[in-house]
Amino acid sequence: MQAGGSTLTAQEFVEEVVRTRPRIAVFDCDGTLWQGDSGMGFFYWELARNYVSPEVERAIRARYDGYLAGKVDELSICGEMIQINQGVPEQRLREAAREFFAAEVRERIFPEMQELTRRLASDGCELWAVSSTNNWVVEAGAAEFGIRPERCLAATLEVRDGIVTSKLLKVPTDELKQTAIEEFIGRRVDAVFGNSMHDFAMLEQAARPYAINPNPDLAEKAAELGWTTYFPLQNRK
Repeated sequence: MQAGGSTLTAQEFVEEVVRTRPRIAVFDCDGTLWQGDSGMGFFYWELARNYVSPEVERAIRARYDGYLAGKVDELSICGEMIQINQGVPEQRLREAAREFFAAEVRERIFPEMQELTRRLASDGCELWAVSSTNNWVVEAGAAEFGIRPERCLAATLEVRDGIVTSKLLKVPTDELKQTAIEEFIGRRVDAVFGNSMHDFAMLEQAARPYAINPNPDLAEKAAELGWTTYFPLQNRK
């Protein structure tokens, strides 16, 4: 859908964005480039494969249950979900993330978003991904859209001598997504694509914001502000 209620097909949506000729475009990942929460998915995927000790698993499951119950905030849980990997070789996590993405997420990619990023890149647009999911999964997924690893701003831990530490370098969520854009991109972004209120701060600062498959609260704000809204799920067969 577009502001005003007219329906956009997948091709119409892609053409509408391409016509604006953005020079810098930023994409949220989960729910925007693909369906579902890959951060949560990778978290449970790791636990099912005994990547962490039973003691760590019990503790983090309790914390995640607290998050689902509204007792743990978004910023804290996004950091803690990756800190369980401290002491693990980074290469092992990158390999695990690629395996996870191929097995669990790739089939849920929104093809029109892949087409859009391809078209934008061919026009010389600089593509970035901003997500509170861990950088290993985000970089694996963003590669499917032609977004380079150094342009992925995601939840990241410090790595020393190839080993992941518990030190958080960044967790871009809510207003911190816009903070990451200001710190690492440092220029006004022409187009931002997001699906939830966690993306609102960066959407609000974009020259052209796009609400993709938005949650009800973001859909309401997008309608109020006249933003373009598009629902890729309605175009899936």
